[in-house]
Amino acid sequence: MDPITIAIAIAALGAGFGVSNYTTKQKIGSAEADAKKEKEKAKREASKLVSESKEQAEKIAEEARKDEKKHRDGIKEVETRLLDRETSLDNKLDELDKRAEKLRKAEDETIDLKNEIHAIRTKQQNKLEKIAKLSKTDAADKLMKMTERDIKDDLTGLVAKLQNDAKEHAEESAGMIIAQAMERMASEVTAERTVTALKLPDEDMKGRIIGKEGRNIQAIQKATGVDIMVDDTPGMVVLSSFDPIRREVAKRTMELLMKDGRIHPGRVEEVYEKAQKEVQKDVVRAGEDAAREVGIVGIPKEILQYVGELKFRTSYGQNVLKHSTEMAHLAGILAEQLGANVKTAKYAALIHDLGKALTHKMEGKHHHISGEMARKYGVPEEVAHAAEAHHDDVEATTVEALIVRVVDAISASRPGARNISAENFVERMKDLENTALSFEGVEKAYAISAGREVRVFVKPTNIDDLGAIKLARDLANKIESTMQYPGTIKVNIIRETRAIEYAK
Repeated sequence: MDPITIAIAIAALGAGFGVSNYTTKQKIGSAEADAKKEKEKAKREASKLVSESKEQAEKIAEEARKDEKKHRDGIKEVETRLLDRETSLDNKLDELDKRAEKLRKAEDETIDLKNEIHAIRTKQQNKLEKIAKLSKTDAADKLMKMTERDIKDDLTGLVAKLQNDAKEHAEESAGMIIAQAMERMASEVTAERTVTALKLPDEDMKGRIIGKEGRNIQAIQKATGVDIMVDDTPGMVVLSSFDPIRREVAKRTMELLMKDGRIHPGRVEEVYEKAQKEVQKDVVRAGEDAAREVGIVGIPKEILQYVGELKFRTSYGQNVLKHSTEMAHLAGILAEQLGANVKTAKYAALIHDLGKALTHKMEGKHHHISGEMARKYGVPEEVAHAAEAHHDDVEATTVEALIVRVVDAISASRPGARNISAENFVERMKDLENTALSFEGVEKAYAISAGREVRVFVKPTNIDDLGAIKLARDLANKIESTMQYPGTIKVNIIRETRAIEYAK
């Protein structure tokens, strides 16, 4: 090969290699620059993330410090209260110790004085015995013999007179003793059946229940018709009303208000409506449970409603719903033994006192109301008749009706089943409220304080202030002329006007 050609080839190869080498270096340099830029960008982003993390960590730490400070302040406040209470208790204990010490000193002085008096009496007795030359026993015997000899005839006549007087007044005295015992028993039972004690979470709750100037407690009493007694009993509030349904609604209203914490007149009415709905659900459930217990199906829902209301009613102190279910079981047993219709007897026994849930709304005797309501809502006639005929003024024409009458007497006559005094008390309370409701313009009427006061709410658009004064006098006159009651009854007429507007 030509040397020139070889040289040219070598030069071309060298030039190509150089160009390739240069190009490679340019690419490496560009890659390094890109890598450097990415590295710088990553460093900036990392620095930014670290800065944001530090700020967030500082915020969390600051919030934690604030929470800790708040918690410490709360603990410190509780400790301060506990220290104050402890100091107060220590002071009271010191005072009690001082009083106890004074009482011990006074007791010691009294004992010393008694001993001194006893010693003086002993000395005087010894002197008298020496003067009379008789011992105390001999003198007493001698005096008794002389007295017996002088007044023996008088004593005989007095004993005979006392015996004759005892015979004449024995029946009257025995009646008085029995009446006093019954009165004492009635007061205890009445108190037990007309009040409900409600436990409070803390003593501060009493102030919240009363409210500013008594607005909260007045709103609760007006809405529920229950007298609320906030006395010195720690942790307790007493709800008083002769109507157990009102007491139950009032109790649930108070519980909901205390649980929610917001107690003010506007909230009371809302919570009261909610409590009424809850009690209504309990009434329906009680009626369904009673029907299920005695094994009766197909009872109209209106009848079940009234049966459930009997859970909160008493007759002579006896719970009417329990009395009715007890009768239903007894009626089923007797009907099976006698070959009568078991379902009819049990059904009639369960609803026989249905009218007692409506006696304050409808005129007439409760068993007549029971028969009328049973027929109204489609109860079979044989069941309605058996329920209506459980008293003597309606003739029982079927075996099932006679069975209901018999089991009613059995359930009511068992020992401890009834309390006549409690029933008379409830009837008197209902009569007092119905008397007030008979006047025009009266919206609500509640008998409170065991019948010593009737609280009447009138419609402000129908009765003005002078009309309220006249209504109070007329109602008092009607109560005096139509009712019998011990003591006096306070007639309290309340006329309230509300103005409601909404800011939009």
